Amino acid sequence: MQTIYQINADELDQKLLESIKALFKNKEIEIIVSERDETAYLMRSPANRERLLRAVRDVEANRHIVVPEQEQFQ
Repeated sequence: MQTIYQINADELDQKLLESIKALFKNKEIEIIVSERDETAYLMRSPANRERLLRAVRDVEANRHIVVPEQEQFQ
C-alpha cells in the first residue's frame, strides 16, 4: 500500500505521525521527504502545459499584458 501526503512542513505534527502509524500498523515503512515542485505538477497535463507555455511566450513578446489600476495598491 502507498499513501502520499502533500502538506506544508509547518503542518507536521504528532497527529500526522499517529495517523501514519495507524494506517501502517505493524508494518515496516519507508518515509521519503522531498520538496514539491509546483511547476512540474502543473506541466503534467498537456492542456495546462500548452496554456502555461503560451502565457510565457506572450509575456516574452509583450502581448496580452494586463496592468491593473495602480491606485488600488496605494
